[in-house]
Amino acid sequence: MKVRRPAVAGRFYPGTATEIKNILERILRHEKENINYSLAGKDIIGGVSPHAGYMFSAYQAVHLFEILKHSKKQFDTFVIINPNHTGYGDEISIDENDTWETPLGLVNVDDELRENLGFTVSSDAHKYEHSGEVMVPMLQYFLDYRFKILPVTLSHQNVENAKLIANRIFETNKTMNRKLFFIASSDFSHYVNPDLGKRLDAFVINEILNLNPEGVYREIREKQVSACGFGPIMTLIEYSKLIARKPVAEILKTGNSGEVIPSDEVVDYVSMIFYDDESNF
Repeated sequence: MKVRRPAVAGRFYPGTATEIKNILERILRHEKENINYSLAGKDIIGGVSPHAGYMFSAYQAVHLFEILKHSKKQFDTFVIINPNHTGYGDEISIDENDTWETPLGLVNVDDELRENLGFTVSSDAHKYEHSGEVMVPMLQYFLDYRFKILPVTLSHQNVENAKLIANRIFETNKTMNRKLFFIASSDFSHYVNPDLGKRLDAFVINEILNLNPEGVYREIREKQVSACGFGPIMTLIEYSKLIARKPVAEILKTGNSGEVIPSDEVVDYVSMIFYDDESNF
């Protein structure tokens, strides 16, 4: 059995199970009264979650994962689509390992879904990448049922690849019938003045809310917005439009690293949820 060992435990999130539970419990207590629990009753499809250190970005991330915890749906596989920060691997790479390890235990990779998709399978793109890994302890902490993951790293972020991934997963799952949840891993503006970052992000967020991947790509390029996971977000948009009769994207919480450690150069974080507003679920 091939096991992916944690690459960023003790850095982006704590290195022990107890410390992970303590920081998430503390942040959840801080955020709990502002979490929109009514969204747990929706037919949820996926969400956008930041991937910075928990001490900075978990204030946004816990909104998505707490709603997921209280959802009436239980998911078989979490498709974690993240940007490639390391430069290793192909432009679309699914991890080749059988299992991912974190301080909270082991999670199996959905090898059957992986094999049927036909994308490049490689451990190189995932070996040192943090933006997918940080989602796994979140899932382990918040969910009390067994699940699998499908880690997909995307280095060439464009509308064409977003459509390719979304369509291939959608078509493949017609016969496999997995209950899938898509996590689009992304931070937003990096190392900018808080006011400037908020203005720049708004251009992109507006296109996300309009479910317009072409608009997301345009605003990223024209406004030079340094959101690192716009490809995963465009993939989630495309998948939502395939799977739902009336897909809706909704903001859960926005913020930045300066709210934790004051600074004039901050990284912005946004958590969002996608659901079908015309489902019989």
